[in-house]
Amino acid sequence: MQEKYIDETKQGEAFAIAEKTGNSKKLFLESYGCQMNFSDSEIVASILNEQGYNTTLKVEEADLILLNTCSIREKAEQTVRMRLAQFKNLKKERPNMTVGVLGCMAERLKTKFLEEEQLVDLVVGPDAYRDLPNLLKETEDGRDAINVILSKEETYADINPVRLGGNGVTAFVTITRGCDNMCTFCVVPFTRGRERSRDPHSILDECKSLWESGYKEITLLGQNVDSYLWYGGGPKKDFAKASEMQKATAVNFAQLLDSVAKAVPQMRIRFSTSNPQDMDLEVFRMIAKHDNICNYVHLPVQSGSNKMLEAMNRQHTREEYLDLIRKAKEIVPDISFSQDMIIGFCNETEEDHQDTLSLMREVEFDYGYMFSYSERPGTPAHKKMEDNIPADVKQRRLAEVIALQGELSRKRMQSYVGRVHEVLIEGISKKNKNQWKGRNSQNAVCVFDMQEGQKLGDIVNVFVFDNTQGTLLGETVK
Repeated sequence: MQEKYIDETKQGEAFAIAEKTGNSKKLFLESYGCQMNFSDSEIVASILNEQGYNTTLKVEEADLILLNTCSIREKAEQTVRMRLAQFKNLKKERPNMTVGVLGCMAERLKTKFLEEEQLVDLVVGPDAYRDLPNLLKETEDGRDAINVILSKEETYADINPVRLGGNGVTAFVTITRGCDNMCTFCVVPFTRGRERSRDPHSILDECKSLWESGYKEITLLGQNVDSYLWYGGGPKKDFAKASEMQKATAVNFAQLLDSVAKAVPQMRIRFSTSNPQDMDLEVFRMIAKHDNICNYVHLPVQSGSNKMLEAMNRQHTREEYLDLIRKAKEIVPDISFSQDMIIGFCNETEEDHQDTLSLMREVEFDYGYMFSYSERPGTPAHKKMEDNIPADVKQRRLAEVIALQGELSRKRMQSYVGRVHEVLIEGISKKNKNQWKGRNSQNAVCVFDMQEGQKLGDIVNVFVFDNTQGTLLGETVK
């Protein structure tokens, strides 16, 4: 997922917020995986902030340690287990400290987590964060606590997320939860439940509040934003049972996008993640209609082979995907796309692999997120298919896909050279403290020398004079 997927295999990210006067307890909160987890962590922090907890970046002073986890790949879970092992000595020194696991890994393992990780006191699934105050009381009484009940209604629409860390410029706004797609390789429907959409009025209110608080860019977030459908509440799968009035007044994603763009006309708008089978051309027309909606879509394809797509239950063909890309480029000529790709799925042949490479060449993605297939317990693929591609073959094919994406990325970056781009200043370059970094509308990262009067959050015109594989090099112009 891109900026959809923060790399879930690396060390998690811990964040802290301004202290609330009167709070005496300390919360250390670390997030792993996709942007949804980071957004959920902000909801958790908001709930616990009202329960007397201020966040801290110092794990050794925490009264409560929470890891918000990812289950999308085996390595992600291994990373969390290794992190938990680091807390064992700290727990011995501070026996009253509570350690909890949140999110998808908690949902997948449930009570098994308490049995396997003796360190863990608290296991909470993605739809049970409102229950944290009650669960913490149980741990205070010396009992392990668990709530992994999935909901068909919960969207946390009424909770104002506490913005953790970040740059004060960009923010996530969750619009859907769960997923109904049932891709055979994916654990998300089992860890995040059925798809449901959030009340559009609460979304608009949050976007306006962020603008008033000084934020300059939002990303509308969901497992599958394109299938957003609000008809008064409830899962999307029950829309057929809705009343005629509900159906007539329902709001789809294109309409929501239009409303958000109008509500905060000076706010940059992005969205993630999209799914090809649910993407409507009206979404691209909204991108073309509104200058403040960025010309970028993360559109996972997973494979270029129809045989693999069918085995993955992707509900789109290679031809349909390429036709969607072609029509999108006609509507928004300067649009950019990024991809997710799974390499070495069950029964993948060399011909299937070559189909993936040829699709990549045809689309010319700006960048991508590429992984070899990792079997996830409980998924249809795990139950019914054999993970039969040798590890060395997976690695060779993955290397070829990564190498090709590198070529395509450099080519796409080169296409931005010699042009002036509007770039939102998001921070200071990691490599040069005298340079800003930011992104253009197509989501390409650009670095450029600081100029007098410029500040974080400004949108500036930058002439791009050179590029690397993943970065544009520029200078500001008036």
